[in-house]
Amino acid sequence: MKRFHVHAHVEDLAASIAFYSKLFAAEPTRTEVDYAKWMLEDPRINFAISTRGSKPGVDHLGFQTDDAEELAELKARAEAADLALLDQGETSCCYARSEKHWVTDPQGIAWEHFRTLDTIPVFGESAKRPEAQASACCASPAPRGKAVGIAVKTASSCC
Repeated sequence: MKRFHVHAHVEDLAASIAFYSKLFAAEPTRTEVDYAKWMLEDPRINFAISTRGSKPGVDHLGFQTDDAEELAELKARAEAADLALLDQGETSCCYARSEKHWVTDPQGIAWEHFRTLDTIPVFGESAKRPEAQASACCASPAPRGKAVGIAVKTASSCC
């Protein structure tokens, strides 16, 4: 089953954790000095926040899958939408080892499709993301869309 994913940048992690914990009526499932994540079941969402962004706000959206077949299905959909796809394969990012790919919609919003394989003790080691290099683990030059020219915003984190 797929899980919707939202990653937002925040300025004050402690205040944001307190706010979202009350809003979701749940404590984060993972907390680090620069990151927190809630794996909610109702609604089924992977909601992550970090202080690694250049400015507060939504960094990217996505779908997390439970298995390789679901990830392949999302990849086929993205390719059918005639969008440039950046296939990262297996990578380390956001305190997790994952298999993932990225697409960017016509408005420049990055979409991450991924399957988490394991947890890791550091924010990330990857350098492949459809956005310009910034302070994050998953940054790289952006592909441009095949059907339309897609200008990609600069951002700085993943998952």
